[in-house]
Order: sequence, then structure tokens, then C-alpha cells
Amino acid sequence: MTIKSREIGVGVLGYGMMGIAHSHGYQAVSMLYKAPVVPKLVAICGRTEDKVLQAANRLGYKRFYRDWGALIKDPEVEVVDNTLPPNYHYEPSIEAIENGKHIICEKPLARSYEEALEMYRAAERSGVVHATAFNYRWLPAVIKAKKMIEEGYIGKPMQFHGTYLQDYALDPSDPLTWRFRREEAGYGALGDLGSHILDLARFLMGETKRVCAISRTFTQERPLPSESTDKGKVDVDDISVALLDFENGAVGCIETSWSCSGRKNSLCFEVHGSEGAISFDLERLNELHVYDHEENSDNRGFKRIIVSGDVHPYYSFCWPLGELLGTGDLYTIEIAAFLESASKNRHFVPSFYDGLMSCAIMDSIVKSAQNGKWVEVRHQ
Repeated sequence: MTIKSREIGVGVLGYGMMGIAHSHGYQAVSMLYKAPVVPKLVAICGRTEDKVLQAANRLGYKRFYRDWGALIKDPEVEVVDNTLPPNYHYEPSIEAIENGKHIICEKPLARSYEEALEMYRAAERSGVVHATAFNYRWLPAVIKAKKMIEEGYIGKPMQFHGTYLQDYALDPSDPLTWRFRREEAGYGALGDLGSHILDLARFLMGETKRVCAISRTFTQERPLPSESTDKGKVDVDDISVALLDFENGAVGCIETSWSCSGRKNSLCFEVHGSEGAISFDLERLNELHVYDHEENSDNRGFKRIIVSGDVHPYYSFCWPLGELLGTGDLYTIEIAAFLESASKNRHFVPSFYDGLMSCAIMDSIVKSAQNGKWVEVRHQ
């Protein structure tokens, strides 16, 4: 008997780190999950012909393009996955939306609130399914933390502290790539890393009313990416720290840096409430530490929970109870959820709206760091 599953054609923009990560996710979906559709890897796009050809062959795509517009117009492509740098988020995503393609776009969604707002409004008008790739929302520990907060385990949430620290930009001899140029990246460490921790703050605590921030650029010049000895100006932040005033009355603080010595992928958060607390560290991503203030004082303290199994909507389709996940699994889980929504033409979260609100907070942080004052966060 021949079993034929419904296929959905996928086109990926970009063959770099995120293009590879997303491609791996599409390959793994049909093996690991009871997905209603099977992704068909139609095409991948990149500007350098030999590299994109190698990527297409290695990752299993039927064909490749050097022109993102041609990939979007490919009649076999139903889903466009945009993993390009931020300066190529706006135009290709709008083009995909106007061609009726479902769209998932990497974070930060755009280089500014204004760009993100146009993308969100276009997606809502068109009726396509749209997603911002905030993959850390899919961690079982994060989903468990969200559930515990909603069920009142920590009482009234009062305080959020989040950090995302890495050290990959610490070396001043590294070249002036797009990440260090505002025109191309929009934001610096704030957008590359801070967008993730800000999204988790929104996911767990709700909307932010206003911010007060400080930013620093410690490496102000970098070598141009050529054999020249000339240097170019860095015009984005290396480090940003912001106070958050949440609409629910809670307070928060986020710190983000790509120049933090010794930190490779340190995303952490704590949520403190009137009756308890929750703590998470990405370097121990299958664990959640919880504190119950109502416990007997002799036993009171943080407890470690191994988070696996039925706490996650996709976990049981992947690994048996007690087996642990890695960060690579998150792309597969994210893509499985997105394809399910796309196949049913059903609203997906995190959507372009979540990407828009992340940009709204980041714009306010940038403005506050410039003027030294509290800045209100726009909500459309």
C-alpha cells in the first residue's frame, strides 16, 4: 500500500548558519513528528553561486536561486523561510506576502518599528500565515514556566530579570560585517540577542509600558572585510542594559552583550512573585528551578525540575519521557508547529505581531540610551 502525505513546498532564503538550522528542521519534521504535512524542499537562495549550489546539494533542495524574487515566484514554493540578514527582511517578506506565500522570518523581524509595522499590516491584510522565529519560546522549560505563572504558582508576578550574553564579538580584529552596521542590522547586540530575551519577557510577563536604558559600543572600529588595512565605524551597541516597566505593574531588567568574556550562549531569566519564583538557564535547558514560599521553612529553597514529556505539546512525538532535548531540536519543533498552522491556514504565535512588539521595545531602548530618559513603548 502506498501512503501519500500532503506535501508543502518550502523555499529558504539564505544558506548561512540559520539557513542550515532551518533546513535541518524541515528535514527532521517528517521523521520525528506526526505532522499533517511533509515539507518538500523546493529551493534555496543565496548570492554566491558556487556556495548556494553546494548548499542545495548538501541540504537536499531541488534547485537554487541567486535572486530571492525568483524563488518567491516559484509556483512550487508555498512557504518562504527568510533567514537573511535584517536588511533583507522587509522587502522579500513583503514580496512573499503579496504573492500569497506563508512566511516565517528570522528575528529581529525588521531594522525598526516602522519597517516591522508595515510587514505586520501587510501580512494581516493578505491572510497568509506569518511567524517570527523566536525559537526559545518552544523550550519545554519555558512552556512549563509560562503555565506555572498563569496557574498562580508564584503568586502575583513582581519582577523579571533576563540576560543574553555571548562573547563572539569580543575580538576587535574581527571584520566589520553586517552585524556591526546599523544600516544593515538595525540593532546590534540588542537585536541579535536582546530580541530573544525581550520576547521571553513579553511571553512570561506581558507588555512593557516604558523603558530606561544604557548602551555602550566598546569596539568602535573594525577592519573592513577585505585585504585592505582600512577600518570602518561600528555604529551599533556591544552592550545594552534596560529597565522595564510592565503594564501589569511588575518591574524588570534585561542585559544583552556579544562582548561578554567567557559567555558562549548564556540566556537566563528569573521571575519572582509574591509566593514563589522561577529560574532558567539555557546552558541547562532541560531544567527549571522553582521556589515555593509556602513550603515549610525547614525545606524552603529552589528545587530543580527536569522538564520533559507531556509538559510540551510536541515532545511526545519526538523523544520518550525522560530523554533530553538540545537547542537544535527547537528549530524542528518550531517548524513543525508553523507547518501545521500553515497547512490549516491557522493563526500562528509568535507571529509578525510579536516581532513588531519586540522592535517597538528595542526602538524605545535605543532612544532612551541616546537621551537618558524613560521612553514609552509604542503599541501600534
